Formats: sequence, structure tokens, C-alpha cells
Amino acid sequence: MDVFVGRLDPEMCVVTAAAGGERAGCLVGFSSQCSIHPVRFVVWLSEANRTFRVARDADVLAVHLLAREQRGLAELFGGQTGDRVDKFARVRWRQGHGGAAVLEDARAWFVGRILHRVDGGDHVGFVLDPVEWGGAREPRRAARTGAGEEPPLRLGDAAAIQPGHPAD
Repeated sequence: MDVFVGRLDPEMCVVTAAAGGERAGCLVGFSSQCSIHPVRFVVWLSEANRTFRVARDADVLAVHLLAREQRGLAELFGGQTGDRVDKFARVRWRQGHGGAAVLEDARAWFVGRILHRVDGGDHVGFVLDPVEWGGAREPRRAARTGAGEEPPLRLGDAAAIQPGHPAD
């Protein structure tokens, strides 16, 4: 599998959760649209991190795409643990639909109602029904041609970020 997985360079996103008076967020490399009609999206959260523990009790999650030049946000949400650091004290954010924590500087974001939680090994998939979204709008044509496009943050861009918690 290393030959296959090693060729992938997925877009990274920051997923935030809020429940029981707590907020948490982490950098995620496993996510994808999983249905066209109706639109559904799945994000996979590690059972080892605080975001997963908060997300277990949440009704919604917010998913944020970052541009490559937003490495600082990626380092905060990927390299720090919410067990020791209040990440939200260091960023601009607002409350979104259902109490979701929306990062105001994300290039694109959506809030999704959690429909299902799926065991995937050491990660749990949260299948989301988008209910609110926003961000800088780039036409698909510009994204295909590269005209005016801000490249997204990808796994290769974030590979050097030391995780804020052990992977297992």
C-alpha cells in the first residue's frame, strides 16, 4: 500500500467541533466528498485527539480549506494539542450554524450536520450534510487553469508539521 498511498497528496483541512461548552480543532488529511445527490462529505478524525473527543458529542462540524500560504494555521491546528493550548484564542473565528466554530480566515468552509459516525480503524468517519458554507469564491475555470488560483495546502506542504499528539 505504501506505493499507492505514497503517490497521494490530498488537500488538508481544519475540522472544528463544539459541544458541551468545549471547542476543539485539528488538521485533517483524510476527507472527501462521498455523495453527489445529496451532497455529503466525510472527515476522518483520529481517536487519539481531543477534536475527536469533542466531536463525539457534537451535532455539527465545521470543515475549512486552507491556502498553501496559511501554513501558520495548519501548524497551530496540526502541531498543537487543545489539551494544552486554546487554539481559538489565537485565531479569528465566529459561531456558525448549530454552534460550530468557523475560522474566519479559511479560504473556504462549510458546516455540516453529522449524519453518521463510521468506524474506520484508528479513525472515525463523520459523514456530514452541509447546512452552511462560505469563503472566497473561485470559479471552477480559474481553479482548472490556475488563473488567479491560490494553491490549496496539501499533505506534502504539511508533512513537516510535528503532530500535537501521538498518532496512536
